[in-house]
Amino acid sequence: MTEQPADGLMPFHAMEILKRAKAIEASGRTVCHLEVGEPGSPPAPKVIEAVARALPQAQGYTNAKGMSELREALAGYYADQHGVAVDPDLIVSTMGSSAGFIIAFHTAFRPGARIAITRPGYPAYVNTLLGLGFGIAEIPLTAANGWRLTGADIEAAHADNPFDGLLFASPANPTGAAVDRAQLADIIDACRRLGVRLISDEIYHGLDYRGPSVSALELTRDAIVINSFSKYYCMTGWRIGWMALPEDLIRRAEILQQNLFISAPTLSQIAATVALGERDYSEAQKDSYAANRALLNDGLHALGFDIGDPSDGAFYAYAGIGSFSNDATSFCETMLDEAGVAITPGIDFDRTGGHRYVRFSYAGKRETIEIALERMRTFLSK
Repeated sequence: MTEQPADGLMPFHAMEILKRAKAIEASGRTVCHLEVGEPGSPPAPKVIEAVARALPQAQGYTNAKGMSELREALAGYYADQHGVAVDPDLIVSTMGSSAGFIIAFHTAFRPGARIAITRPGYPAYVNTLLGLGFGIAEIPLTAANGWRLTGADIEAAHADNPFDGLLFASPANPTGAAVDRAQLADIIDACRRLGVRLISDEIYHGLDYRGPSVSALELTRDAIVINSFSKYYCMTGWRIGWMALPEDLIRRAEILQQNLFISAPTLSQIAATVALGERDYSEAQKDSYAANRALLNDGLHALGFDIGDPSDGAFYAYAGIGSFSNDATSFCETMLDEAGVAITPGIDFDRTGGHRYVRFSYAGKRETIEIALERMRTFLSK
């Protein structure tokens, strides 16, 4: 692991652990991968079939905002899943949610603007904002409140350190915390009162174990909504996502897309269009995550990790390691080297208090979790 440079940019430690794990595997050892949020199953079979049929012809760029078939299908998704009408012309297909964040930041804000994020939170938020020249304001969350953001949290943070935008995810990475409709309305109302532009990260939508995920579009049309096919649709490597934008921002977003990325990958757009119709397959994967969620949560509790109830959504467990270590980085490196179990140190998600936490992904196979728990039991008993 490398030290933090002067400008605050840091490595993505989950990817650093993955790189280290791959080197161990290359030496002939096996590794249980619980470090990255990557589904263990491929996309639905019909997705693969559609891409195979399209491959000979699908070589060119598409419209910068994306294929009309995909954007119309996404409008159908919002109608069916969220009961809202979204104009396909207000949807932009992106190269994963990562490109969506870059476009969103440059579309809604001017250089130097300060964007609020939660702590703990997805590390690419911090690094992307810093790398693009934006400022950040962190809003600390606590396990006592289930790691959930409230309108009062937003107002207190804004009074202390004013910001122009808020980037918020539900369900969240690394905690899996999700807000319900009333809690999301509270967040949106706080942003409205403060004149803060909301960017709603909804890439784990569909992976909410308490009930249907609530989109910000159900409550406001002033927010930028970002989503992805990576998680629920098992398409991480396809690098395909989308944005739904307010009407006053769509033209600027389109121009930025034209110049920064030209368009999302054509084959990936074809795959995504088909994936939207394969929700039964995605729901079956969700069922396996739910079983893994219970298995891992019970197993970690039995091993002595500080962990509460299973996460609300996504496919992560964020666990305290106070019984074992106060250095998450060293703990994860030693766990990987000696036990062959790859997990992510909490400093990836919280540079202030993350040394006391680690994140586990339960998106893979049940067998992997079972083996990992047994390996950790042996490791921790030494």
